[in-house]
Amino acid sequence: MMAQTWKMAWTAVFSNKLRTFLTMLGIIIGVAALVILVSIANGATNSVSDSISSIGSNYLMVRISDDKDQPLRLSEFQKLIQGDSIDATSPVGRSSVTAKSGYTSESMNLYGITGGYIDIMHLELTSGRNMKMTDVDNSSYVIIITADTAVEFFGHSNVVGEEISLDGRAFQIIGVVEKSDSTTSMSNMMNNSGDEESVTLEGYIPYSTLTRMGSNSLDISMFYVASSNEESMEQTEMEVEKILLERFENDEDAFTVVNQSEVMEAMGEVKNTLTMMLGGIAAISLLVGGIGIMNIMLVSVTERTREIGIRKAIGAGRGTIMTQFLIESVIVSLLGCAIGILFSWGTLKVIAKVMAEKMTLQMDMNVVWIAVLFSAVIGVVFGMYPANKASKMKPIDALRYTG
Repeated sequence: MMAQTWKMAWTAVFSNKLRTFLTMLGIIIGVAALVILVSIANGATNSVSDSISSIGSNYLMVRISDDKDQPLRLSEFQKLIQGDSIDATSPVGRSSVTAKSGYTSESMNLYGITGGYIDIMHLELTSGRNMKMTDVDNSSYVIIITADTAVEFFGHSNVVGEEISLDGRAFQIIGVVEKSDSTTSMSNMMNNSGDEESVTLEGYIPYSTLTRMGSNSLDISMFYVASSNEESMEQTEMEVEKILLERFENDEDAFTVVNQSEVMEAMGEVKNTLTMMLGGIAAISLLVGGIGIMNIMLVSVTERTREIGIRKAIGAGRGTIMTQFLIESVIVSLLGCAIGILFSWGTLKVIAKVMAEKMTLQMDMNVVWIAVLFSAVIGVVFGMYPANKASKMKPIDALRYTG
């Protein structure tokens, strides 16, 4: 009996293919919007989270906004920022210089650091050595450059021992680091620039040398602190805050401490919020699609009034009639859902190829199953009223209906 009901429902649904497709269109769009938007949101937040996690989560970034007219200098910094759980520290200053080598002249982002920075940011030295404390103490004209910078100026990355001119000063290259997400993230954060060249061409010199080049880095306004391990991050943060409070007259607003692990947690919350928001917007489209299903089912009930009368006259019960129309509604809804999922899969494949270098996109199967369940519920809910209306028809009145 149930198999016959399904067969009749299937035949009724496809008796007018164009009308059925137009009815499904609302569900197709709603499901596609849900899957695509949530997948893009997940891909974007995962990409940012991966960039942050690639740097590591066992360091703090500190910004000084009010030095109380007592600026923090390098000599004081090296003695001040010390603690049991503090593993490495490094001030960071930035300047833009004109770099020259041979006939090549380009603008370069120059960062003043100490040797601890390379370790804190997990930069991989592909050749050469890290910056030594003697380089900082003597304000040496030495530089560590990224592999991309080496290729741009010299045509290859094996450049340790070569010289490069920065604003007319000759610097000896002592190391080459592989370009990583961490350097890209810091460039964007400090430079606020989307220029690909300015992000790629980078060099790292002793902080003391940067202050001698006439930049505004004499006073330390930003520095990094690495914890010995992720478990001691809270202790490290407390030690740094205690040191800075004593240094800046107990003014909590004089500085800002950003815990990288807290940034990761915040990204997780942003991801969940964004997913819920976009999912809610897409769910509205599904509800509109459900209204379309209810509308067309009411039309179908009216058109098939005599059919309903005949079936009731030969013994079909109220439950049988109601079940058939509910099944028709669910079929339309789930077919629309299936087409929407296939469309989403194809669209995400195309977007993934276009955005391959910026993010990784994958269809979230949890969202797919939610879309299927939601579509089934919509089919039942919005098909209930038309089905109930059909089941309540009196046979005599239905048989007299002439349309």
